[in-house]
Amino acid sequence: MKLYRFLTEDDTSAFCHKVSAALSNGWALHGSPTYAFDAANGVMRCGQAVVKEVEGDYAPDLKLGQQ
Repeated sequence: MKLYRFLTEDDTSAFCHKVSAALSNGWALHGSPTYAFDAANGVMRCGQAVVKEVEGDYAPDLKLGQQ
């Protein structure tokens, strides 16, 4: 099964660490990163989709970050 996650974070090193952690756990980048202004909080935010192939069947209660 292929899993999908969309990682987001303020435009700080925390975003890079979040993506790096996902990559080191076997996730792969999917598409280009995004960058947008979050007017509600007054900050720039980054986003990146990642995917991963795993065994098993999909279930809505699957903890994607633990895969």
